Amino acid sequence: MKNIIRALLAGWGAKKIGGGKCGCIGVVVVFLILYWLLGHVFN
Repeated sequence: MKNIIRALLAGWGAKKIGGGKCGCIGVVVVFLILYWLLGHVFN
């Protein structure tokens, strides 16, 4: 359950932050960074 919430939050943040001019690669990079950071928060 924690992983699902973590992925949803990272996806929402990636859409908000990287969804502008960065394109698809920017969204993926932001998603990976947020997913990693949220892993430290949820532990």
